[in-house]
Amino acid sequence: MKDARIELRMTAAQKEAIETAAAITGRTVTDFSAATLTARAEEVIQQDRRLRVDAHAFDAFHSAMDRPARSLDGLRDLLTRTSVFTDGD
Repeated sequence: MKDARIELRMTAAQKEAIETAAAITGRTVTDFSAATLTARAEEVIQQDRRLRVDAHAFDAFHSAMDRPARSLDGLRDLLTRTSVFTDGD
């Protein structure tokens, strides 16, 4: 049962676009708006949850970033070779 309301202020063009999209999909403005807003809200919430890390994980990441870089001989060799994408001039 729908028992909550939300009121929005918008431009006439925004209202017309919403009404047109609702009509195209065969839904009421209320149904279209609620579904669209809910889907976008869920995307934002999921993105926020993916980007957050707990304090322990953040501390581990921060410690790793603070450590001095290791020398990787293979990488050094690769980066000092002449590129295969140039003529070598």
